[in-house]
Amino acid sequence: MSMYKELSVLAAAIVISSYSLSAPAESMAGMSHDDMPASSAADAESAPMTMGTMRMQGGKAPAEARDPHSYANGMTLDSGAYVLPAVPRLRLADEHNFWAVAFNRFEAVRADDGDYGLYDAQAWFGGSYDRAVIKAEGEVVAGTLEESQTELLYSHAVTAYWNVQAGVRHDSGSGPDRNWLGVGIQGLAPYWFEVDATLYAGEQGRSLLQIEAEYELLLTQRWIVQPRAEMTLYGKSDSDNGIGRGLSAIDAGVRLRYEFSRRFAPYVGVEWQGRFGDTADAVRAGGDSPRAADWVAGLRFWF
Repeated sequence: MSMYKELSVLAAAIVISSYSLSAPAESMAGMSHDDMPASSAADAESAPMTMGTMRMQGGKAPAEARDPHSYANGMTLDSGAYVLPAVPRLRLADEHNFWAVAFNRFEAVRADDGDYGLYDAQAWFGGSYDRAVIKAEGEVVAGTLEESQTELLYSHAVTAYWNVQAGVRHDSGSGPDRNWLGVGIQGLAPYWFEVDATLYAGEQGRSLLQIEAEYELLLTQRWIVQPRAEMTLYGKSDSDNGIGRGLSAIDAGVRLRYEFSRRFAPYVGVEWQGRFGDTADAVRAGGDSPRAADWVAGLRFWF
């Protein structure tokens, strides 16, 4: 008899559970255990359970729920008891303007045809995406600026590692000065190669393509080997400046520097220079060799 009672209670529990799953939630609201109507197991199984018959979690917050903004007590940057109107608003880093001046090469060159000094610098001012850039490179012989190239560019970041640059360039030297309009890219290529490539258009149909690449090989955290190569091509001969059409020059070198800090690093190295085509003929006509290997010593710094 005791086993019969236990089976009866279990059957009643199954029937009640089946009805609670099949009955609409609204019809069960406020219903007590005694108010539930009897239902057969077959009827419960024949009524499928759908999303419409269930009340899902969500909806409006209760009236007594805490305001998520109440911790501020009604105060903001420009309102409230402690407002400071004279203090500018908070700004993220990409909203600020910064600047830097970097001398990648500031060196003395020991050459067979005479010693000279060389500088290769870059300065910029602006934000994370848009900047004004100045590039300057030149040679100083016996205290006189023998040759120089100066650029003023607008730089815009198009990806995390690449900037598109456009602007003007002015060349001066022993021959007539030349002015150019240029557009190019500067950034970090895969495998950590620093690349600077620019295409220029000048007066009287002149054109110029200049590509420069460098790589830094860390022997230690302070000793760094830096291979570097630069290639120059002209679309038209410029006899007044001793420049021929096509591949005009390739400069390649390697430098070993020691970084006392990231901002200050002396170095030594060797630079190979080659002139080709009509440019090489012009160099020979001037009494110099179109191929040369020079020793260099200098300083790399920025601020």
